Amino acid sequence: MKIYINCDDFKKTAKKAQKDLIRICDELKIEITENIDEADIVCSIGGDGTLLKSTSISNTKPILGINCGTLGFLTEIEPKDMKKALKEILDNNYYIENRMVLEGEIIKANGEKIKIPQALNEVSISKNIYGAVRFDAVIDGKLINSYTADGMIVSTPTGSTAYNLSCGGPIVDPTAEIITLTPIAPHTILNRSIILSNNSIIEIRINELRGDAKAFALYDGNSIEINEGDTVKVKKSDKITQIIKLNWKSFIDIIRENIN
Repeated sequence: MKIYINCDDFKKTAKKAQKDLIRICDELKIEITENIDEADIVCSIGGDGTLLKSTSISNTKPILGINCGTLGFLTEIEPKDMKKALKEILDNNYYIENRMVLEGEIIKANGEKIKIPQALNEVSISKNIYGAVRFDAVIDGKLINSYTADGMIVSTPTGSTAYNLSCGGPIVDPTAEIITLTPIAPHTILNRSIILSNNSIIEIRINELRGDAKAFALYDGNSIEINEGDTVKVKKSDKITQIIKLNWKSFIDIIRENIN
């Protein structure tokens, strides 16, 4: 078996875990490669943010998340359990959990199109600290509501425990096949999330940037500036992210531990 390591170089705990992982791989006769195309799996060492970066370079390779962050909704293997985890994988004692991914595009007012890369957690519309954004939320060609707000989150089930949760959205089983729309600080009584089919096509049409507001389309934390008259179109991608699971913890276990 060959593994590729993606490590958060800014965390001392992650760098230490990387050294320990290299030693463990040597003990177990596991080859470490610097060419991700040759790897059988990708080991992501850090927090959930590091795992999101790992998905963008993994080329759909299965990812093992090693938690050196805080919450660890995505990275459930603790550094002390790395040897045990790798032994389980060598013994074929694991399974792959397929996670839904979003993709999209920004359609500029002049018709130009800008691709939004795949996102495991969410594609969202957000603003800077000033003003507000007026926009229409259109689902499958039909207007569902007009908002004046700080933005809107279009979340996968995996992303339900990220920005979506911080904004009052629901916690969703990561294997579910749905898309969640959660407004960010809306100036309206209708401030609830909306649950959609995973086949839905979502369009956020920017009508007005009030005050000195600047707006951005965010995909897993990366940003592209958007302007009045732009439309952000989001849908389920044909691609998936593969997460390695080891039967040690269920989704309910992870939620209970993190909430408590």
